[in-house]
Amino acid sequence: MSDPQVALLMLGSFLFVILLGFPIAFTLMAMGVGFGYYAYYDAERMRTIFDNRIFDLFVNQTYSVMANDVLTAVPLFLFMGYVVERANIVDRLFHTIFIAARRLPGSMAIAALITCALFATATGIVGAVVTLMGLLAFPAMLKARYDTSFASGVICAGGTLGILIPPSIMLIVYAATSGVSIVRLYAGALLPGLMLAGLYLVYVVIRAVLQPSVAPKPRDEDIGDVPIGKLMVMLATSFLPLAVLILSVLGAILFGLATPSEAAAIGALGGLVLAAAYGSLTWDRLRQSVYLTVRTSAMVCWLFVGSWTFSSVFSYLGGEGVITEFVTGLDLTPLQFLLLAQLIIFLLGWPLEWSEIIIIFVPIFLPLLPHFGIDPLFFGILIALNLQTSFLTPPMAMSAYYLKGIAPPHVQLVQIFKGCMPFLFLVFLSMILLYMFPQIAYFLPNLVYGQ
Repeated sequence: MSDPQVALLMLGSFLFVILLGFPIAFTLMAMGVGFGYYAYYDAERMRTIFDNRIFDLFVNQTYSVMANDVLTAVPLFLFMGYVVERANIVDRLFHTIFIAARRLPGSMAIAALITCALFATATGIVGAVVTLMGLLAFPAMLKARYDTSFASGVICAGGTLGILIPPSIMLIVYAATSGVSIVRLYAGALLPGLMLAGLYLVYVVIRAVLQPSVAPKPRDEDIGDVPIGKLMVMLATSFLPLAVLILSVLGAILFGLATPSEAAAIGALGGLVLAAAYGSLTWDRLRQSVYLTVRTSAMVCWLFVGSWTFSSVFSYLGGEGVITEFVTGLDLTPLQFLLLAQLIIFLLGWPLEWSEIIIIFVPIFLPLLPHFGIDPLFFGILIALNLQTSFLTPPMAMSAYYLKGIAPPHVQLVQIFKGCMPFLFLVFLSMILLYMFPQIAYFLPNLVYGQ
């Protein structure tokens, strides 16, 4: 068996093993070391079983991940998110935005979407946003006689925006994988993220106007008369602090005032100050935030170690060349290649998490981008939009399962899936708009940093 054939066997074995349910990070490391032992085997220098270069490679890859400056921002942003999540500001934020938007069609759904977008951007943790908003906004919408499917779709779609709108942890991981500047990537993803959120809001308003039964207008007795002065105070104490925290972190990165790691550290400090200001900074909550941060960061880092070890051995055996020759031999146009790549990523989103897709499978496509003349920044933003679908597409729509886990017993999973479908089509629409008008992604990076 030739080395390229061994590489393809290595890839096939990996896919088979993870479908059996084995932990992906450790599977990658085991496959990398196992097949690497064969790849780097040298009988002349073998004195003990450990005289093999794969062990040197594994140690070097581990050190490279731990010393990666870009990945330093991941635990800091995670810590900021977990602290903000426990600051108990979501309920007052949702209530305030609902009061401010009470005259608009579908006002409660609008408030839920804006709250989801803000909270998801601050935390970047999809499960936490969907769960908290499902406990807070979902029962309120059901009580206000909103259609169950419509309300479910709003919560599920809004909760996923945090992996797209900067400062996004997913974009940091893509930057570390692809070598794209995280600063330009943040600038490029901002308008597409706001565009998708805007499409969600437009859909909610149009649906509420055309079909009022899905989002009945709130009754005056349910809202009460809120003077404009009181409303301004409510906005200043709920909406403004979180918005200032997000804009400060993002602005410091985009305008070159701080590196992503430095801005993340400031954001973590700001999250602590915000939690203290709301009287939510207890020792138990701080301990939980630190524990969850360490656990999630370790998962991401070990995925990187396993992925880079696996990909190094796979490339050394010639597997990367086989895939490159196969794809280039298909004589695809750039559009056809983009459609094929995005279709594969869309399908991978059913069984896998976004982190696994970005770290393991996206590097397979990256060497092909120069051949098709595709900018890695543009490709990354398309992927970020595409991965929204992994949380919304049945049968493995994780947002739907997060919501079902805390929804009232009468809410069926089929109803939640049905509510996600319109938002899923809006994600596809946003991808089409981005391809047709690439300046949506390039405008801010070119404006701030030049061509």
